[in-house]
Amino acid sequence: MTDTKKIAVIIVAAGRGTRAGTDGPKQYEKIFGKTIIDHTLKSTSSSIEDAIIVPVIHEDDHQRYEQLTHKNCALPPVIGGETRQESVLNGLLALQDYDPDYVLIHDAARPFIVKETIERLITGLNNGKRALLPAVPVVDTLKHVTEDIIEKTVDRTSLYAVQTPQAFLYKEILEAHKNAPHKNFTDDAAVFEHFGGKVTIVDGIETNFKITRPEDFLKATNLMMMQLADIRVGSGYDVHRFDKGDHVWIGGIKIPHSHKLKGHSDADVALHALTDAILAAISEGDIGSHFPPSDEQWRDAPSHIFLEKAQKLVAEKDGVIAHVGICIICEKPKIGPHKDTIRQKIADSLDIEISRVSVQATTTEKLGFTGREEGIACQATATIRLPLD
Repeated sequence: MTDTKKIAVIIVAAGRGTRAGTDGPKQYEKIFGKTIIDHTLKSTSSSIEDAIIVPVIHEDDHQRYEQLTHKNCALPPVIGGETRQESVLNGLLALQDYDPDYVLIHDAARPFIVKETIERLITGLNNGKRALLPAVPVVDTLKHVTEDIIEKTVDRTSLYAVQTPQAFLYKEILEAHKNAPHKNFTDDAAVFEHFGGKVTIVDGIETNFKITRPEDFLKATNLMMMQLADIRVGSGYDVHRFDKGDHVWIGGIKIPHSHKLKGHSDADVALHALTDAILAAISEGDIGSHFPPSDEQWRDAPSHIFLEKAQKLVAEKDGVIAHVGICIICEKPKIGPHKDTIRQKIADSLDIEISRVSVQATTTEKLGFTGREEGIACQATATIRLPLD
């Protein structure tokens, strides 16, 4: 596709997104367990192989950025400027040592970029075009309005709504940005046009919209739900016997008790069962295959490590955890007073909302080994959504 051309992509993510109505920058808001910029980095890297990807972020967002799953597909982030135009220039300057042939400049708040759009842009550059961008024709009737009064209908015949990524010969757009007379250009094509450059449009797609307003989050969620249509359910079960001690670990929290649970790790029966449920849903074996009890490095290990590994495996498959549930089976200790704390611990480990975590507890009415207070059992289920192949 690239004819050996070196291609770079700048992901512009330094804005504050005030129109989105979020508590923080919109690009770090989560949809199905991942931030918008994380979705964008993944869709970009999977749409164009071997690209040099440079994120441009706000200086206050380093911690937010470091929590991303797909940041390893990109170079270390560059700090943006006060305007989008300044941020893009900073990204372009950061690419000088890599000397790319082409550069694509993309908004972090457009997570639905697809390979077909990228291919149209690169093909155009390979065929001698100097600048291209995706665009869709305007379909709504347009009105020119002054103080809420319509003055005239605007002819929409030749009107297009432009999108990103916008593609350029790297050296040309770098020089254009360096010499731009002001910082108020609304996109990179406008900077290029100011110096007499001609920009060609290619077919865009309606789903490549920019998340801007509160209602766009619902639109994005619904679209991602359609993409994550492979729904898997896994189950897990674990048992640990009691041993001498003064506390048990259940669901990631320490609960005082007359005994402890016996095991190679911290013997957290709830997290072990839940880890197995997640692994089963994605067909990745069981907890023993990933953390064998014969391996001394897991002796007395906290079981949230196992759960977080399972969550990472889901993320590597571009999936999300839709819901998890555990049912703890024991006579003692009493689980009821700790349910919400356990729910929160599990939600934190899996990086999901607490509303997606269910914790139940029951007894066996004094029957069986749990009824005789010889140990604790736990059943778990996990519902995972994966992309369709």
